[in-house]
Amino acid sequence: MHFAVGSDHAGVRLKAALASHLEELGHQVTDFGTNDPSVSVDYPDFGAAVGRAVAEGTVDLGVAVCGTGIGISIAANKINGVRAAVVHDVTTAQLARMHNHANVICFGDRTLGETTALDALDAFLAAVPQEGRHLNRLAKISALDDAAGLRFETKEG
Repeated sequence: MHFAVGSDHAGVRLKAALASHLEELGHQVTDFGTNDPSVSVDYPDFGAAVGRAVAEGTVDLGVAVCGTGIGISIAANKINGVRAAVVHDVTTAQLARMHNHANVICFGDRTLGETTALDALDAFLAAVPQEGRHLNRLAKISALDDAAGLRFETKEG
């Protein structure tokens, strides 16, 4: 699989660890930055870059990191076709993928240890998006985009 990764200055360390882990697993990684933790940058720029790569289909999934994971997930979710989820552990990572069909996983470098984040990433990768009742709920989310004139088709539909 091909992953987009991105972070602001607060997430550089964890982003690097996650990207390295993905590469060790045999995945391709495109890093949208930033790579210097000493220079303050704005997380919306990096969340949007990861989100655009996912929505355009140039990558399969995205990984985004900021201090808490919250801001970068909000930014990524502004890109039509993105379902970004902040995760805190294996359970939230697995359910974000299975129930919500998340296509961008977001982490907080200041809120998670590296081991927990790597375990969560592995759970996200192993999870298979479920159908059934979850498709109806995803359709309702898509309808909200339609009502706002924001519908964007992704590879998953």
